[in-house]
Amino acid sequence: MYGKIGIWTFALDHQPAPAFKDAVAEIEELGYGTLWFGEGFGRDTFSQAWMALNASEHLTVASGIANIAYRDPITTAAAERAINEAHPGRYLLGLGGHRVTDQPIPMDGYDIPVVGKAVRSMTAYLDAMDAVPLNAPAAKEPPRRVLAALGPKMLALAAERTLGAHPYFVSVDHTRRSREILGQDAFLAVEQAVVLDHDVDRAREIATQHVKFYVDQAPHQTANVRRLGFDESELAGPSRRLVDAIVAYGDAGAIEKRVLEHFEAGADHVCLQVLTADPTELPMRQWQELAGLTDVTGGR
Repeated sequence: MYGKIGIWTFALDHQPAPAFKDAVAEIEELGYGTLWFGEGFGRDTFSQAWMALNASEHLTVASGIANIAYRDPITTAAAERAINEAHPGRYLLGLGGHRVTDQPIPMDGYDIPVVGKAVRSMTAYLDAMDAVPLNAPAAKEPPRRVLAALGPKMLALAAERTLGAHPYFVSVDHTRRSREILGQDAFLAVEQAVVLDHDVDRAREIATQHVKFYVDQAPHQTANVRRLGFDESELAGPSRRLVDAIVAYGDAGAIEKRVLEHFEAGADHVCLQVLTADPTELPMRQWQELAGLTDVTGGR
């Protein structure tokens, strides 16, 4: 249903609707099993999901993630149910947005609100969603959810309350640790940032900027890489070791190697976030070149 290989992107937010629809149709035609997209200050996650589902026929569409700080659980539950009714089995709701700080986090000059301690707030949000009455037609199968889980407690909650986990900005070592915590039955869908470029120095520079953004701006990601054994000096750089752990870069062979390492470590699905010098442009050439990975890993 989800395939072994998916696409993760923010770039669709920057495309007008006609180009968006064409891109989604091509992603499906290339053989990717699932399309993931984040939620920042682009389209609302559920509006984006409707657009992508209507532009495709069998592609699974996943919110990676819908931010729980952006909307009430009643709204989230109603939207999730409506999409699942209209496109049964093709939508996967990823939930996240919890923080490890009590202070609002500035992004693009706007303070993102916080919702409290991560596991406690996510548990309460799931409880509230499940308690919302359903006064509309129900789909044959219940909606499917995953959590943006990084730490041990959130991973355990993901295994207990949802289909599984969608870790972002992680290493192969994190995938191995996640599988141990989740157990064998939970779904583990790992985001992997990649730079497809034969100029390794140029690729490494793009990778370094990506890592620097998250360690500078995202406290929950910083806390996670510390758990993985990276010290303050490596965060400050960021170090070559940290960049290499988080981003796969170089030719298609280097990226294939990293993807296979995730599967060996216990991932069920790897979604590729292609990084380029201009994040607003669709990396269609790279998506086309990397589509061969769907054959290497067993396709859909």
